[in-house]
Amino acid sequence: MAAANKAVLGPLVGAVDQGTSSTRFLVFNSKTAELLSHHQVELKQEFPKEGWVEQDPKEILNSVYECIEKTCEKLGQLNIDISNIKAIGVSNQRETTVVWDKLTGEPLYNAVVWLDLRTQSTVENLSKRIPGNNNFVKSKTGLPLSTYFSAVKLRWLLDNVRKVQKAVEEERALFGTVDSWLIWFFEIPMKILPNVRSSSEIYGLMKAGALEGVPISGCLGDQSAALVGQMCFQDGQAKNTYGTGCFLLCNTGRKCVFSEHGLLTTVAYKLGRDKPVYYALEGSVAIAGAVVRWLRDNLGIIKTSEEIEKLAKEVGTSYGCYFVPAFSGLYAPYWEPSARGIICGLTQFTNRCHIAFAALEAVCFQTREILDAMNRDCGMPLRHLQVDGGMTNNKILMQLQADILYIPVVKPSMPETTALGAAMAAGAAEGVGVWSLDPEDMSAVTVERFEPQINAEESEIRYSTWKKAVMKSMGWVTTQSSESGMP
Repeated sequence: MAAANKAVLGPLVGAVDQGTSSTRFLVFNSKTAELLSHHQVELKQEFPKEGWVEQDPKEILNSVYECIEKTCEKLGQLNIDISNIKAIGVSNQRETTVVWDKLTGEPLYNAVVWLDLRTQSTVENLSKRIPGNNNFVKSKTGLPLSTYFSAVKLRWLLDNVRKVQKAVEEERALFGTVDSWLIWFFEIPMKILPNVRSSSEIYGLMKAGALEGVPISGCLGDQSAALVGQMCFQDGQAKNTYGTGCFLLCNTGRKCVFSEHGLLTTVAYKLGRDKPVYYALEGSVAIAGAVVRWLRDNLGIIKTSEEIEKLAKEVGTSYGCYFVPAFSGLYAPYWEPSARGIICGLTQFTNRCHIAFAALEAVCFQTREILDAMNRDCGMPLRHLQVDGGMTNNKILMQLQADILYIPVVKPSMPETTALGAAMAAGAAEGVGVWSLDPEDMSAVTVERFEPQINAEESEIRYSTWKKAVMKSMGWVTTQSSESGMP
């Protein structure tokens, strides 16, 4: 019976989904896209100074090993043979920056997380030195000069961390984002990493653990992976992922579209060495799920992240309370590093339930802002929004999102589309070939649909009040006084 089950399953593909708040390893059936098993480990974040956000690179690495081993154990309990796993894809938090010693393999400093603000003075100094300032950088990279991106984090490390400076002088230092750090530890020769590689090809083999010898053949940033996992392969298709932050990507096909409204231009994917590059417009929101974690860990008004839905449901309204969670400044469409978080519209009647509701509304309002910018740039408004990510399990949030956007919100029944996209890229790679990306071969996805339930006028009034609150959050900080210092 067990052998029959194994035969029915066919080729499997694993995916490492290394996010900001947790690491997961998931295993999918390449023929049906069914999620068979997974394991998740929550990660610590360190806040050594105001505005600084760090993680331990070794903890990240060990969490990946733990997730792989535990998932393989679970598959064994399900009587699934792990030798059926034919490839592994990697998806990662994108701009988080790691520098390590290539001789010892040890990190030279903590990972500087994408949310980190210490580089504001670095950004200001670069702005003064670069011709044409922000427009020059944006025309070359599709990105504005911002604390968000890894190049300025690396510049800060070179300027401020003696250990990093010394390793660079002695040619021992290696830099990468989290995907490079993880793949280097899987003993793929580092000399191949500086080359630009496609999202779907064999980079090397697993050298240790239960999956030794399995090819690593998919590598996508988390948001590009979700775009693939949502099967947004056509020009104009878009998805919004609700994780630590919130990221709306719209496929623009083989052409770069430069935003006039504060969005980023980015490579979406290149699914094979000889396949074309596809591009996307991206709207980035720094704080989404992170606001729930803040309510749990900093304010203590909830004990678990799931509890926020219960609190919000108790009141069904924020009662005029608005929460702008600009903990790391404002990202798209404002790119305003001087902003900080505010809660306004409070009265003696306001309680923790209203604040919880306002926090969920904040995620939806921020999505509305980047969706409006996307619609203006693309010239063709989205008729519905495809969504994914951990927060989409919150039905109150999904209904609020439909109400605030005033379009339907469509959620796949299996919300782990980031991992699915990495698995698809890995399974479709030349030399693996167990996953077809032909639309005709892809199984139909079951979805849950949330329709707007309030009138358009009420939706617009709430949105315009939110925008007033956003204006009040700006201009709180002029420069970061605590950025410098030689660790």
